[in-house]
Amino acid sequence: MHYYDKIHRGEKRLFIKFPYDRSIADKLKEITSCQWSQTEKAWHVEASHAVFIKIKEVFPELQPLQPSADANPFEKASALAEKIQRRIVRVVHYKTGRYRVIAHYHAGLVSILKDFPFAKYDKGEKWWSVAIEEKQKKVLDTFCQAEGLEIVWVDERTKTGLKPKPRAYEIPNYRKCPEVMLEKLQMMRYSANTIEVYKQSFEEFINYYNTKRIDDITEPEIIAYMRYLVQERGVSASSQNQSVNAIKFYYEKVKGGARKFYQLERPLKETKLPTVLSVEEVQALISSTQNLKHRVMIMLCYSAGLRLSELLNLKSGDIDSDRMQIKIKGAKGKKDRYTLLSAKLLPLLRDYYQQYHPKAYLFEGEKGGMYSERSMQTLVQDALKRAKIAKHATVHTLRHSFATHLLENGTDLRYIQNLLGHSSSKTTEVYTHVTSKALSGIKSPLDSLDV
Repeated sequence: MHYYDKIHRGEKRLFIKFPYDRSIADKLKEITSCQWSQTEKAWHVEASHAVFIKIKEVFPELQPLQPSADANPFEKASALAEKIQRRIVRVVHYKTGRYRVIAHYHAGLVSILKDFPFAKYDKGEKWWSVAIEEKQKKVLDTFCQAEGLEIVWVDERTKTGLKPKPRAYEIPNYRKCPEVMLEKLQMMRYSANTIEVYKQSFEEFINYYNTKRIDDITEPEIIAYMRYLVQERGVSASSQNQSVNAIKFYYEKVKGGARKFYQLERPLKETKLPTVLSVEEVQALISSTQNLKHRVMIMLCYSAGLRLSELLNLKSGDIDSDRMQIKIKGAKGKKDRYTLLSAKLLPLLRDYYQQYHPKAYLFEGEKGGMYSERSMQTLVQDALKRAKIAKHATVHTLRHSFATHLLENGTDLRYIQNLLGHSSSKTTEVYTHVTSKALSGIKSPLDSLDV
Protein backbone atom coordinates (compact mmCIF):
# COMPACT_ATOMS: atom_id res chain seq x y z
CA MET A 1 0.00 0.00 0.00
CA HIS A 2 1.23 3.46 -0.89
CA TYR A 3 0.07 7.00 -0.24
CA TYR A 4 0.66 10.44 -1.69
CA ASP A 5 -0.98 13.85 -1.28
CA LYS A 6 -2.37 15.97 -4.07
CA ILE A 7 -4.63 18.99 -4.61
CA HIS A 8 -7.97 17.56 -5.78
CA ARG A 9 -10.80 19.94 -6.76
CA GLY A 10 -9.28 22.80 -4.84
CA GLU A 11 -8.61 20.78 -1.69
CA LYS A 12 -5.54 18.88 -0.47
CA ARG A 13 -6.36 15.15 -0.25
CA LEU A 14 -4.46 12.03 0.80
CA PHE A 15 -4.60 9.28 -1.82
CA ILE A 16 -4.25 5.60 -0.85
CA LYS A 17 -3.25 3.10 -3.56
CA PHE A 18 -3.31 -0.70 -3.34
CA PRO A 19 -4.14 -3.69 -5.57
CA TYR A 20 -7.87 -4.33 -5.62
CA ASP A 21 -8.98 -5.93 -2.36
CA ARG A 22 -12.52 -5.34 -1.10
CA SER A 23 -11.60 -6.16 2.51
CA ILE A 24 -8.95 -3.40 2.51
CA ALA A 25 -11.42 -0.93 0.99
CA ASP A 26 -14.02 -1.84 3.64
CA LYS A 27 -11.51 -1.33 6.46
CA LEU A 28 -10.54 2.04 5.02
CA LYS A 29 -14.19 3.11 4.93
CA GLU A 30 -14.59 2.13 8.57
CA ILE A 31 -11.68 4.36 9.58
CA THR A 32 -12.81 7.52 7.85
CA SER A 33 -14.95 8.97 5.09
CA CYS A 34 -13.32 8.28 1.74
CA GLN A 35 -14.09 8.66 -1.94
CA TRP A 36 -12.96 6.84 -5.06
CA SER A 37 -11.14 8.76 -7.79
CA GLN A 38 -11.64 7.25 -11.23
CA THR A 39 -8.84 9.42 -12.60
CA GLU A 40 -6.26 8.46 -9.96
CA LYS A 41 -7.58 4.89 -9.58
CA ALA A 42 -7.23 5.32 -5.83
CA TRP A 43 -9.24 6.09 -2.69
CA HIS A 44 -8.73 9.55 -1.20
CA VAL A 45 -9.38 10.87 2.31
CA GLU A 46 -9.08 14.09 4.29
CA ALA A 47 -5.47 15.23 4.29
CA SER A 48 -5.06 15.68 8.03
CA HIS A 49 -2.57 14.40 10.56
CA ALA A 50 -5.29 12.77 12.67
CA VAL A 51 -6.68 10.77 9.72
CA PHE A 52 -3.19 9.78 8.58
CA ILE A 53 -2.32 8.37 12.04
CA LYS A 54 -5.56 6.36 12.16
CA ILE A 55 -4.86 4.81 8.76
CA LYS A 56 -1.22 4.11 9.68
CA GLU A 57 -2.32 2.28 12.83
CA VAL A 58 -4.56 -0.10 10.86
CA PHE A 59 -2.22 -0.40 7.88
CA PRO A 60 1.37 -0.30 9.23
CA GLU A 61 2.59 -1.45 5.80
CA LEU A 62 1.52 1.91 4.31
CA GLN A 63 4.52 3.56 2.59
CA PRO A 64 5.03 6.82 0.69
CA LEU A 65 4.78 6.46 -3.08
CA GLN A 66 8.12 8.23 -3.50
CA PRO A 67 11.06 6.89 -1.37
CA SER A 68 12.14 10.45 -0.57
CA ALA A 69 8.72 11.45 0.77
CA ASP A 70 8.28 12.19 4.45
CA ALA A 71 6.91 9.43 6.68
CA ASN A 72 4.23 11.90 7.68
CA PRO A 73 3.54 14.39 4.87
CA PHE A 74 1.58 16.77 7.10
CA GLU A 75 4.20 17.69 9.69
CA LYS A 76 5.87 20.30 7.46
CA ALA A 77 3.02 22.35 6.10
CA SER A 78 3.94 25.21 3.84
CA ALA A 79 3.03 28.57 5.39
CA LEU A 80 2.27 29.92 1.93
CA ALA A 81 -0.02 27.00 1.05
CA GLU A 82 -1.85 27.42 4.36
CA LYS A 83 -2.36 31.12 3.65
CA ILE A 84 -3.77 30.35 0.20
CA GLN A 85 -6.15 27.72 1.62
CA ARG A 86 -7.54 30.23 4.10
CA ARG A 87 -8.65 32.45 1.21
CA ILE A 88 -10.57 29.68 -0.60
CA VAL A 89 -14.34 29.22 -0.23
CA ARG A 90 -15.47 25.88 -1.65
CA VAL A 91 -19.16 25.54 -2.53
CA VAL A 92 -20.05 21.94 -3.31
CA HIS A 93 -23.34 21.10 -5.05
CA TYR A 94 -24.58 17.61 -4.26
CA LYS A 95 -27.16 15.66 -6.23
CA THR A 96 -29.61 16.03 -3.35
CA GLY A 97 -29.88 19.66 -4.43
CA ARG A 98 -28.15 20.97 -1.30
CA TYR A 99 -24.90 22.94 -1.15
CA ARG A 100 -22.08 22.70 1.36
CA VAL A 101 -19.95 25.77 1.95
CA ILE A 102 -16.49 24.84 3.22
CA ALA A 103 -14.17 27.63 4.29
CA HIS A 104 -12.04 28.95 7.15
CA TYR A 105 -13.93 31.11 9.62
CA HIS A 106 -14.86 34.53 8.30
CA ALA A 107 -17.34 36.61 10.29
CA GLY A 108 -18.78 38.32 7.21
CA LEU A 109 -19.25 35.01 5.39
CA VAL A 110 -20.98 33.44 8.40
CA SER A 111 -23.35 36.41 8.61
CA ILE A 112 -24.33 35.96 4.96
CA LEU A 113 -24.77 32.19 5.18
CA LYS A 114 -27.08 32.48 8.20
CA ASP A 115 -29.56 34.35 6.00
CA PHE A 116 -29.58 31.63 3.32
CA PRO A 117 -32.61 29.29 3.20
CA PHE A 118 -32.37 26.21 5.46
CA ALA A 119 -28.88 27.17 6.67
CA LYS A 120 -27.35 24.68 9.11
CA TYR A 121 -23.83 24.50 10.50
CA ASP A 122 -22.26 21.08 11.09
CA LYS A 123 -19.86 21.46 14.02
CA GLY A 124 -18.28 18.06 13.45
CA GLU A 125 -17.59 18.47 9.74
CA LYS A 126 -17.13 22.27 10.02
CA TRP A 127 -19.20 23.21 7.00
CA TRP A 128 -22.43 25.05 6.24
CA SER A 129 -25.29 23.21 4.55
CA VAL A 130 -27.59 25.60 2.66
CA ALA A 131 -30.01 25.88 -0.25
CA ILE A 132 -28.77 28.13 -3.06
CA GLU A 133 -30.48 29.62 -6.09
CA GLU A 134 -29.36 32.38 -8.48
CA LYS A 135 -30.05 35.09 -5.90
CA GLN A 136 -27.77 33.48 -3.31
CA LYS A 137 -25.08 32.73 -5.92
CA LYS A 138 -24.86 36.42 -6.79
CA VAL A 139 -24.62 37.38 -3.12
CA LEU A 140 -21.76 34.91 -2.52
CA ASP A 141 -19.86 35.89 -5.68
CA THR A 142 -20.16 39.61 -4.87
CA PHE A 143 -19.08 39.14 -1.24
CA CYS A 144 -16.06 36.96 -2.06
CA GLN A 145 -14.91 39.37 -4.74
CA ALA A 146 -15.16 42.31 -2.33
CA GLU A 147 -13.27 40.41 0.41
CA GLY A 148 -10.55 39.06 -1.88
CA LEU A 149 -11.69 35.45 -1.35
CA GLU A 150 -11.48 32.85 -4.09
CA ILE A 151 -14.78 31.04 -4.53
CA VAL A 152 -14.61 27.54 -6.04
CA TRP A 153 -17.88 26.01 -7.28
CA VAL A 154 -17.78 22.20 -7.33
CA ASP A 155 -20.55 20.11 -8.91
CA GLU A 156 -20.68 16.66 -7.32
CA ARG A 157 -23.96 15.73 -9.03
CA THR A 158 -22.18 14.17 -11.99
CA LYS A 159 -19.27 12.59 -10.14
CA THR A 160 -18.04 9.32 -11.54
CA GLY A 161 -16.94 6.15 -9.79
CA LEU A 162 -20.38 5.43 -8.29
CA LYS A 163 -22.00 2.09 -8.91
CA PRO A 164 -25.34 2.11 -10.75
CA LYS A 165 -28.36 0.30 -9.34
CA PRO A 166 -28.02 -3.34 -10.42
CA ARG A 167 -30.59 -4.59 -12.92
CA ALA A 168 -32.61 -7.74 -12.30
CA TYR A 169 -31.13 -9.42 -15.38
CA GLU A 170 -27.60 -8.80 -14.12
CA ILE A 171 -28.15 -10.85 -10.96
CA PRO A 172 -28.23 -14.67 -11.13
CA ASN A 173 -31.34 -16.13 -9.49
CA TYR A 174 -32.85 -12.70 -8.88
CA ARG A 175 -35.15 -12.75 -5.86
CA LYS A 176 -38.42 -10.83 -5.82
CA CYS A 177 -39.98 -9.15 -2.81
CA PRO A 178 -41.77 -11.79 -0.67
CA GLU A 179 -45.50 -11.89 -1.34
CA VAL A 180 -46.16 -11.86 2.40
CA MET A 181 -44.55 -8.40 2.61
CA LEU A 182 -46.63 -7.02 -0.27
CA GLU A 183 -49.81 -8.44 1.28
CA LYS A 184 -48.96 -6.83 4.63
CA LEU A 185 -48.38 -3.47 2.97
CA GLN A 186 -51.74 -3.69 1.21
CA MET A 187 -53.51 -4.82 4.39
CA MET A 188 -52.11 -1.81 6.24
CA ARG A 189 -53.44 0.40 3.42
CA TYR A 190 -50.14 1.78 2.20
CA SER A 191 -50.51 3.71 -1.07
CA ALA A 192 -49.64 2.05 -4.38
CA ASN A 193 -46.63 4.38 -4.80
CA THR A 194 -45.29 3.56 -1.32
CA ILE A 195 -45.72 -0.17 -1.91
CA GLU A 196 -43.75 0.06 -5.14
CA VAL A 197 -40.95 2.03 -3.45
CA TYR A 198 -40.73 -0.50 -0.58
CA LYS A 199 -40.77 -3.37 -3.08
CA GLN A 200 -37.90 -1.99 -5.15
CA SER A 201 -35.85 -0.99 -2.08
CA PHE A 202 -36.25 -4.38 -0.40
CA GLU A 203 -35.46 -6.29 -3.60
CA GLU A 204 -32.20 -4.43 -4.01
CA PHE A 205 -31.33 -5.26 -0.39
CA ILE A 206 -32.09 -9.01 -0.52
CA ASN A 207 -30.26 -9.39 -3.84
CA TYR A 208 -27.19 -7.69 -2.42
CA TYR A 209 -27.01 -10.79 -0.18
CA ASN A 210 -28.50 -13.15 -2.77
CA THR A 211 -26.66 -16.20 -1.42
CA LYS A 212 -28.19 -15.89 2.05
CA ARG A 213 -31.66 -16.67 3.30
CA ILE A 214 -33.50 -13.41 3.92
CA ASP A 215 -34.17 -14.25 7.57
CA ASP A 216 -30.48 -15.06 8.13
CA ILE A 217 -29.19 -11.60 7.17
CA THR A 218 -27.55 -10.16 10.28
CA GLU A 219 -27.58 -6.71 11.82
CA PRO A 220 -23.92 -5.97 10.87
CA GLU A 221 -24.74 -6.97 7.30
CA ILE A 222 -27.68 -4.56 7.25
CA ILE A 223 -25.37 -1.78 8.44
CA ALA A 224 -22.77 -2.74 5.81
CA TYR A 225 -25.46 -2.54 3.14
CA MET A 226 -26.40 0.98 4.26
CA ARG A 227 -22.75 1.98 3.99
CA TYR A 228 -22.67 0.52 0.48
CA LEU A 229 -25.72 2.58 -0.54
CA VAL A 230 -24.14 5.83 0.62
CA GLN A 231 -20.49 5.35 -0.31
CA GLU A 232 -20.62 3.18 -3.41
CA ARG A 233 -24.06 3.88 -4.85
CA GLY A 234 -24.17 7.52 -3.76
CA VAL A 235 -27.93 7.47 -3.07
CA SER A 236 -29.73 10.50 -1.70
CA ALA A 237 -30.77 10.88 1.94
CA SER A 238 -34.37 10.30 0.89
CA SER A 239 -33.53 7.02 -0.91
CA GLN A 240 -31.49 5.83 2.06
CA ASN A 241 -34.41 6.52 4.39
CA GLN A 242 -36.75 4.59 2.09
CA SER A 243 -34.43 1.60 2.22
CA VAL A 244 -34.25 1.80 6.04
CA ASN A 245 -38.05 1.86 6.22
CA ALA A 246 -38.46 -1.10 3.86
CA ILE A 247 -35.97 -3.24 5.81
CA LYS A 248 -37.53 -2.35 9.15
CA PHE A 249 -41.02 -3.06 7.80
CA TYR A 250 -40.07 -6.60 6.82
CA TYR A 251 -38.25 -7.59 10.00
CA GLU A 252 -40.61 -5.80 12.39
CA LYS A 253 -44.07 -5.81 10.77
CA VAL A 254 -43.91 -8.91 8.59
CA LYS A 255 -41.74 -11.17 10.76
CA GLY A 256 -43.15 -9.77 14.00
CA GLY A 257 -39.77 -8.89 15.43
CA ALA A 258 -39.31 -6.39 18.23
CA ARG A 259 -39.01 -2.80 17.14
CA LYS A 260 -35.33 -2.20 16.63
CA PHE A 261 -33.11 0.62 15.50
CA TYR A 262 -30.49 -1.64 13.91
CA GLN A 263 -28.00 1.16 14.64
CA LEU A 264 -28.74 2.52 11.20
CA GLU A 265 -27.65 6.10 10.81
CA ARG A 266 -30.70 7.75 9.37
CA PRO A 267 -29.57 10.78 7.35
CA LEU A 268 -31.03 14.19 7.98
CA LYS A 269 -33.39 15.12 5.18
CA GLU A 270 -31.72 17.88 3.22
CA THR A 271 -34.23 20.48 2.14
CA LYS A 272 -33.77 22.13 -1.23
CA LEU A 273 -35.58 24.98 -2.90
CA PRO A 274 -38.14 23.99 -5.53
CA THR A 275 -37.75 24.91 -9.17
CA VAL A 276 -40.36 27.47 -10.17
CA LEU A 277 -41.37 28.67 -13.63
CA SER A 278 -42.09 32.34 -14.15
CA VAL A 279 -45.54 33.45 -15.31
CA GLU A 280 -44.06 34.06 -18.78
CA GLU A 281 -42.57 30.56 -18.87
CA VAL A 282 -45.90 28.96 -17.89
CA GLN A 283 -47.56 30.97 -20.66
CA ALA A 284 -44.96 29.74 -23.17
CA LEU A 285 -45.36 26.15 -21.96
CA ILE A 286 -49.15 26.22 -22.49
CA SER A 287 -48.90 28.07 -25.82
CA SER A 288 -46.45 25.48 -27.18
CA THR A 289 -48.98 22.65 -26.55
CA GLN A 290 -51.56 22.42 -29.35
CA ASN A 291 -53.05 19.01 -28.52
CA LEU A 292 -56.31 19.76 -26.64
CA LYS A 293 -55.98 16.88 -24.16
CA HIS A 294 -52.35 17.66 -23.32
CA ARG A 295 -53.07 21.38 -23.08
CA VAL A 296 -55.94 20.80 -20.63
CA MET A 297 -53.81 18.47 -18.46
CA ILE A 298 -50.96 20.97 -18.19
CA MET A 299 -53.34 23.86 -17.47
CA LEU A 300 -55.20 21.82 -14.86
CA CYS A 301 -51.99 20.91 -13.01
CA TYR A 302 -50.90 24.54 -12.90
CA SER A 303 -54.27 26.19 -12.22
CA ALA A 304 -55.19 23.85 -9.34
CA GLY A 305 -51.75 23.00 -7.92
CA LEU A 306 -52.21 19.26 -8.44
CA ARG A 307 -49.75 16.46 -7.81
CA LEU A 308 -49.28 14.09 -10.75
CA SER A 309 -51.14 11.26 -8.99
CA GLU A 310 -54.01 13.62 -8.14
CA LEU A 311 -54.38 14.68 -11.77
CA LEU A 312 -54.44 11.09 -13.06
CA ASN A 313 -56.94 9.92 -10.44
CA LEU A 314 -59.48 12.64 -11.26
CA LYS A 315 -62.94 11.59 -12.41
CA SER A 316 -65.56 13.65 -14.17
CA GLY A 317 -67.66 13.87 -11.01
CA ASP A 318 -64.79 15.59 -9.18
CA ILE A 319 -65.25 18.74 -11.28
CA ASP A 320 -67.82 21.01 -9.57
CA SER A 321 -68.54 23.77 -12.09
CA ASP A 322 -71.30 25.31 -9.92
CA ARG A 323 -68.95 26.03 -7.02
CA MET A 324 -65.90 26.35 -9.35
CA GLN A 325 -64.00 23.79 -7.31
CA ILE A 326 -62.24 20.49 -7.86
CA LYS A 327 -62.51 17.73 -5.27
CA ILE A 328 -59.30 15.79 -4.65
CA LYS A 329 -60.07 12.41 -3.09
CA GLY A 330 -57.66 10.31 -1.05
CA ALA A 331 -54.62 12.48 -1.74
CA LYS A 332 -51.30 12.19 0.08
CA GLY A 333 -51.96 11.12 3.66
CA LYS A 334 -55.37 9.72 2.61
CA LYS A 335 -56.90 13.21 2.84
CA ASP A 336 -59.66 14.81 0.75
CA ARG A 337 -59.59 18.50 -0.12
CA TYR A 338 -61.01 21.08 -2.51
CA THR A 339 -58.93 23.24 -4.79
CA LEU A 340 -59.57 25.88 -7.46
CA LEU A 341 -61.29 25.40 -10.81
CA SER A 342 -60.14 28.13 -13.18
CA ALA A 343 -62.89 30.00 -15.04
CA LYS A 344 -60.56 30.19 -18.06
CA LEU A 345 -60.04 26.42 -18.01
CA LEU A 346 -63.72 25.40 -17.71
CA PRO A 347 -64.67 25.95 -21.42
CA LEU A 348 -61.61 23.94 -22.50
CA LEU A 349 -62.55 21.15 -20.11
CA ARG A 350 -66.03 20.99 -21.65
CA ASP A 351 -64.58 20.92 -25.20
CA TYR A 352 -62.23 18.15 -24.13
CA TYR A 353 -65.07 16.10 -22.58
CA GLN A 354 -67.22 16.35 -25.70
CA GLN A 355 -64.32 15.34 -27.95
CA TYR A 356 -62.84 12.46 -25.91
CA HIS A 357 -65.83 11.12 -23.89
CA PRO A 358 -63.76 9.76 -20.96
CA LYS A 359 -65.32 6.86 -19.01
CA ALA A 360 -63.72 5.76 -15.72
CA TYR A 361 -61.14 8.57 -15.38
CA LEU A 362 -61.17 12.16 -16.57
CA PHE A 363 -57.92 11.50 -18.49
CA GLU A 364 -57.46 8.05 -19.99
CA GLY A 365 -54.91 6.29 -22.15
CA GLU A 366 -55.51 5.31 -25.78
CA LYS A 367 -56.79 1.89 -24.70
CA GLY A 368 -58.79 3.20 -21.76
CA GLY A 369 -57.90 3.09 -18.08
CA MET A 370 -55.85 5.64 -16.16
CA TYR A 371 -53.48 7.83 -18.16
CA SER A 372 -49.91 6.75 -17.40
CA GLU A 373 -47.48 8.77 -15.29
CA ARG A 374 -44.69 8.21 -17.83
CA SER A 375 -46.81 9.64 -20.66
CA MET A 376 -47.66 12.75 -18.63
CA GLN A 377 -44.02 13.30 -17.69
CA THR A 378 -42.99 12.89 -21.33
CA LEU A 379 -45.55 15.34 -22.71
CA VAL A 380 -44.41 18.01 -20.20
CA GLN A 381 -40.75 17.47 -21.16
CA ASP A 382 -41.67 17.79 -24.84
CA ALA A 383 -43.59 21.00 -24.12
CA LEU A 384 -40.59 22.41 -22.23
CA LYS A 385 -38.36 21.75 -25.23
CA ARG A 386 -40.81 23.37 -27.65
CA ALA A 387 -41.07 26.41 -25.35
CA LYS A 388 -37.25 26.51 -25.12
CA ILE A 389 -37.30 26.51 -21.32
CA ALA A 390 -33.87 25.45 -20.06
CA LYS A 391 -34.82 24.93 -16.40
CA HIS A 392 -34.85 21.39 -15.02
CA ALA A 393 -38.62 21.23 -14.61
CA THR A 394 -41.12 18.39 -14.15
CA VAL A 395 -44.87 17.96 -13.77
CA HIS A 396 -44.46 18.82 -10.06
CA THR A 397 -42.86 22.13 -11.05
CA LEU A 398 -46.33 23.29 -12.15
CA ARG A 399 -47.57 22.74 -8.58
CA HIS A 400 -44.63 24.73 -7.17
CA SER A 401 -45.31 27.51 -9.68
CA PHE A 402 -49.02 27.58 -8.71
CA ALA A 403 -48.15 28.12 -5.03
CA THR A 404 -45.42 30.68 -5.71
CA HIS A 405 -47.55 32.76 -8.07
CA LEU A 406 -50.45 32.77 -5.60
CA LEU A 407 -48.08 34.01 -2.89
CA GLU A 408 -46.71 36.72 -5.19
CA ASN A 409 -50.28 37.85 -5.91
CA GLY A 410 -50.92 38.38 -2.20
CA THR A 411 -52.75 35.16 -1.26
CA ASP A 412 -52.44 34.32 2.43
CA LEU A 413 -50.06 31.44 3.12
CA ARG A 414 -52.73 29.60 5.14
CA TYR A 415 -55.06 29.46 2.13
CA ILE A 416 -52.23 28.20 -0.07
CA GLN A 417 -51.53 25.50 2.52
CA ASN A 418 -55.16 24.33 2.33
CA LEU A 419 -55.22 24.37 -1.48
CA LEU A 420 -52.04 22.27 -1.63
CA GLY A 421 -53.17 19.87 1.10
CA HIS A 422 -50.12 20.40 3.32
CA SER A 423 -50.44 19.14 6.90
CA SER A 424 -47.83 21.56 8.21
CA SER A 425 -47.46 25.25 7.44
CA LYS A 426 -43.68 24.76 7.46
CA THR A 427 -43.97 22.76 4.23
CA THR A 428 -45.76 25.66 2.55
CA GLU A 429 -43.31 28.25 3.91
CA VAL A 430 -40.65 27.02 1.48
CA TYR A 431 -42.31 29.19 -1.19
CA THR A 432 -41.42 32.35 0.72
CA HIS A 433 -37.78 31.61 -0.17
CA VAL A 434 -38.36 31.45 -3.93
CA THR A 435 -40.90 34.23 -4.50
CA SER A 436 -39.41 37.27 -6.20
CA LYS A 437 -41.99 39.67 -4.77
CA ALA A 438 -42.09 38.63 -1.13
CA LEU A 439 -40.28 41.75 0.06
CA SER A 440 -41.23 44.19 -2.68
CA GLY A 441 -44.80 44.52 -1.38
CA ILE A 442 -43.79 45.17 2.24
CA LYS A 443 -43.44 48.78 3.29
CA SER A 444 -41.38 50.07 6.16
CA PRO A 445 -43.48 51.46 9.04
CA LEU A 446 -41.55 54.69 8.59
CA ASP A 447 -43.32 55.21 5.26
CA SER A 448 -46.62 55.83 7.03
CA LEU A 449 -45.28 58.59 9.28
CA ASP A 450 -45.66 62.27 8.52
CA VAL A 451 -42.01 63.18 8.94
